[in-house]
Amino acid sequence: MAKQSTGILGTGSYLPKEEVANEEVAAKAGVTAEWIQRKTQISSRRYAAPDEATSDLAVRAARNALSQARVDVSQIGYIIVATSTGDSPQPPTSYLVQDSLGGHGAACFDINVVCSGFVYGLALAHSLVMLRPDTCALVVGADVYSRILDVTDRRTAVLFGDGAGAAVVGPVPERSGIIGFDLSSDGAASQLIRVRAGGSRLPASHETVAAGDHYFRMDGRGVTNYVMEHVPHVLRGLLGRAGFGPHQVDVFVPHQANGVLLTELIQRSGLSGARTPRTLERYGNVGSASVPVALDEANRSGLVKDGDLVLLAGFGGGMSIGACLLHWSAPTVPVSREA
Repeated sequence: MAKQSTGILGTGSYLPKEEVANEEVAAKAGVTAEWIQRKTQISSRRYAAPDEATSDLAVRAARNALSQARVDVSQIGYIIVATSTGDSPQPPTSYLVQDSLGGHGAACFDINVVCSGFVYGLALAHSLVMLRPDTCALVVGADVYSRILDVTDRRTAVLFGDGAGAAVVGPVPERSGIIGFDLSSDGAASQLIRVRAGGSRLPASHETVAAGDHYFRMDGRGVTNYVMEHVPHVLRGLLGRAGFGPHQVDVFVPHQANGVLLTELIQRSGLSGARTPRTLERYGNVGSASVPVALDEANRSGLVKDGDLVLLAGFGGGMSIGACLLHWSAPTVPVSREA
């Protein structure tokens, strides 16, 4: 009997319908549309409707992934939702996703590793399915950053949008699927990306609201410097331990943080020869959803093909880095997703 590994059986994504162009964001942030395009390579982003929360986006993406994987929700043993903008502090957003999907036999939990969350979720799903190869796991990355942005802060307001992406993880034949992971965290750099208030240290009060402490804040230059110093080393290390070099990567799916940063990261990592999906031009930085949304677009467009060596890279608040190397084994016939 052939040995089993784990891999991605199907992907899905969902982007809200409201498209917000640079002109609208620029007017509030005190910059020009040309400035946003030049600094970020972002042209537009999507914002959730007033009646849409993170769990709503997550459910739509999850249904698309389950449909493509041809896996019924009853076969899902674990639901992992990566988000830093959950519907509320409690209950976990994954429980709301479970209830909407009807997957009541699944164990559910949230993880908050900001923009690395989806890759961390894949690592957990891989371990759980290896222990229980009779089941599958659903991993969702979803964020609604439009609700925590200070629209006057040009460092953040111009970058972020809302969205969700998902993948079904399950058994695949040996010598295909997931090869390895590299996960790292650096709490010493935790102040680079933050929301100061709303937790146990600074509970919500009139003072914290007035001070804008519930808004998302980021030191853009500090983040860029951290990424350039650490992420290429992590990617080369993961590839080297698996016996590969950067030139052998067929498809590179990085966190879509900023277009200028992304171009430099590709060059520094030696991955210029890899096919790299770019979704940030249309959707902006969608946080935990960034990697799975880009992966889903690569899958459904045919950019990634059966047997390709695929490298995923998430990086963000914490600071955190998550990388995953795999041989692609999911269906590659383009399948339309639910709008």
